[in-house]
Amino acid sequence: MKWRVCILLATIILVSLVILFLVPAIPQSEVYHKFADDRPLLGVPNCLDVISNVLFLVVGLLGLRFVSLRSVGKRPLVVYPSERWVWLTFFSGITLTAFGSAYYHLNPNDSTLVWDRIPMAISFMALVVAVVAERISVSAATRLLAPLLVLGAGSVIYWRVTQANSRGDLRPYILVQFGSLSVLVMLLALFKPRYTRGSDLIVSLGIYALAKIFEAADLQIFTLGGFVSGHTFKHIAAAISAYWILRMLQRRVPIVSEPTP
Repeated sequence: MKWRVCILLATIILVSLVILFLVPAIPQSEVYHKFADDRPLLGVPNCLDVISNVLFLVVGLLGLRFVSLRSVGKRPLVVYPSERWVWLTFFSGITLTAFGSAYYHLNPNDSTLVWDRIPMAISFMALVVAVVAERISVSAATRLLAPLLVLGAGSVIYWRVTQANSRGDLRPYILVQFGSLSVLVMLLALFKPRYTRGSDLIVSLGIYALAKIFEAADLQIFTLGGFVSGHTFKHIAAAISAYWILRMLQRRVPIVSEPTP
């Protein structure tokens, strides 16, 4: 087990060093704020990109409700008290993403983008911690939660401050988003699960990867039919990705009886 932890830590450190010290600063292009579908409806600008965020709200609230329960019918809920706060943090981030992303798409600019990205960073970090709790150690996860949340939110704030000073730097935020996904893949590959349904996490990551493809193909998808853009599909796919994690929690059962301390 120790050599796996060493490999994981060494990989994280190496990727971090490459991104933070070898790659030049990455500014946020203003083109980012120009989405293919800017049609208003009923007085709502960029309407479909705005209202599609309701899916995050639905999934987030359902997740908060489920994790807060102690049982479902006659079946005890398979979320141990020691893990509950981590999952509450994850679904809180999903819920806040609904509001932050809708706020951003009402008026896309650097200032509003901050409120879109901070909740997403919170969710990324909380998911990493949740998997650490499940596959390595609950106590390690407990110690990691606060620092990683600060790192996630701080990466967005750092970008905004540097962007405002005309030297925008997205490297820390890119590290938080894509580094956390890489860490999740390594955790799933290197450590055995304590619950069933571990494959659902892989499905969730795959759906999120599809969401990023939709995001990159925003205009191309919109020009196919002129009705729905790639970015709207991105919101839908990302919300389904979060729902798949909720589905996992609802259906899993323990492989071992208690969490590793």
